[in-house]
Amino acid sequence: MQQQATPDALETVTIPVKKKRRRSKKEDKPKEIPRYNVILWNDDEHSYEYVIIMLNQLFGYPVEKGFQLADTVDKQGKAIVLTTTLEHAEFKRDQIHAFGSDVLIQNCVGSMSASIEKV
Repeated sequence: MQQQATPDALETVTIPVKKKRRRSKKEDKPKEIPRYNVILWNDDEHSYEYVIIMLNQLFGYPVEKGFQLADTVDKQGKAIVLTTTLEHAEFKRDQIHAFGSDVLIQNCVGSMSASIEKV
């Protein structure tokens, strides 16, 4: 014969309930990744052709866009050639610095100058 459990013999078990924390509107927005400009600086040691070829090879810009940026660099002293993440901006700046000298300019001794700045 089996004994039946009486109410006094039953144990009470408490199951913890996780409370959901309400997020603020600020937390709901994804964090924006900071953007950086890659700036190409003017000098007298590089031709328009060099700038156009470099921008095509490093950035994939067509001749027309390369010419437009070369003209901006020449007339304004600098041009923003790309806006991107910090790591990508550093990579592109370093590629510009490593591109080499302009074979069309006899006294050219190196690559163009570029820098990055936070947008």
